[in-house]
Amino acid sequence: MMTTEKIEKAAVLVVDDESVNLQVLFDYLREAGLRVLVAEKGEEALSCVKLTLPDIILLDIMMSDMDGFETCRLFKENKVTKDIPIIFMTALSDTVNKIRGFELGAVDYVTKPFHQEEVLARIKTHLTIQRQKKELKEAAHKIRTLSGLLPICANCKKIRDDNGYWEQIEVYIRDHSDANFSHSICPECIKKLYPEYYEELNK
Repeated sequence: MMTTEKIEKAAVLVVDDESVNLQVLFDYLREAGLRVLVAEKGEEALSCVKLTLPDIILLDIMMSDMDGFETCRLFKENKVTKDIPIIFMTALSDTVNKIRGFELGAVDYVTKPFHQEEVLARIKTHLTIQRQKKELKEAAHKIRTLSGLLPICANCKKIRDDNGYWEQIEVYIRDHSDANFSHSICPECIKKLYPEYYEELNK
């Protein structure tokens, strides 16, 4: 699970056209340390994320004008919001609606009337999963960076980076990994550059 510090830094957008539900969740989640954004309609939620991008979205299905399914579809079609986890809040417990929600990209369901503790537990779970996915993606990027074909000059041994610039091999590796360098000199170079020392070392 995420630490309290990381939970406090997370923002959740609650979308529900029932003001009572909004107020209850707003008070409870804010007390739990989350930054809480609220919207009463799908259109309002879509506008809200343009100002503040949430880490997770609680989305009611049964809303007037634009329902939760359509709102979810629009979130997932937007490249800026497509990866934000969406948890549906619904009184619809039939399998057809659950499957439809998952097909649209939702990650979970909370059935109304909901228990506040369950809502918070699901939020924490999916924030943790999202954080782990991000860390894995970053790790995979580092691995890919150093596992591809690297053009190296046959003479000076510089490496050409992704932008076409040539740089020292130690600089490239330093910038693309967690490795640190210490300077030394190999026996072959000692023999070539400092033959007198090489002879002394091999007496």
